[in-house]
Amino acid sequence: MTPREPGPTTTTAARTGTAASTLMPALTVAVSLLGLGLVWWVTANGWHSRALPTPAAVWQTLVSEAANGDLFYHLGATLARVVAAYVVAMSIGTAIGVFLGVSRRADRFFNPWLILFLNIPALVFIVLAYIWFGLNEAAAIGAVAMNKIPNVVVTLREGARAFDPAYSDMACVYRLSRMERIRHILLPQLQPYLAAASRSGLALIWKIVLVVELLGRSNGVGFQISLYFQLFDVAGILAYTLAFVAVMLAVEFAMVQPVERYATRWRRRTA
Repeated sequence: MTPREPGPTTTTAARTGTAASTLMPALTVAVSLLGLGLVWWVTANGWHSRALPTPAAVWQTLVSEAANGDLFYHLGATLARVVAAYVVAMSIGTAIGVFLGVSRRADRFFNPWLILFLNIPALVFIVLAYIWFGLNEAAAIGAVAMNKIPNVVVTLREGARAFDPAYSDMACVYRLSRMERIRHILLPQLQPYLAAASRSGLALIWKIVLVVELLGRSNGVGFQISLYFQLFDVAGILAYTLAFVAVMLAVEFAMVQPVERYATRWRRRTA
């Protein structure tokens, strides 16, 4: 007997099932956020206090700050520092991590240094950077990068330790150039570790940037939060916080995840 070809009804049902499976995660997230907003609204209306404004009050502050341009100016300043610190931390941390991963002697020598830097609080880095180099952009970005570099080193060191030597032997047999080895052998094996360091790096860096701005910058989201804290304006604090969280979520879904899917497209083809 020959297998029956799928009819129009089967095809339509399959498409409906695919559409439903695609929409369900987004619908779940929307319902979850609406539930959180509802809990916030009920709590704020039940506890009448300046310490917990209603969602409507926070939204009014957000719209007002956006209308006069302050919101976008300070968001832009913070994003610029996040990008700069991220690039510096990932570049230096990846290079050091790969070096320590492939050289056991260097790893044994520098491992105490790495443990030391991992356990120095972020606040110490920030304060010392401002004392040593002044209240400027270089000190702010450097302090943020120094907090993230040890974490990148640890992650990429583990990735370099997991290298498969068979691929290096293959590269020698086929006489691949250095750039070809980096592109076709090194980066594919490091990709999961780069993705992990990148994602955790973004989450950590933007939070430290806010502390840097709060302590020694005259603009940025952290500076605005400090200003509204002095005025005891919780609506302003929440407005800037939620605005920047929304920006970072947009970066995650619009940039980080698409790049990660593109970098791992070969896995789906292999499967």
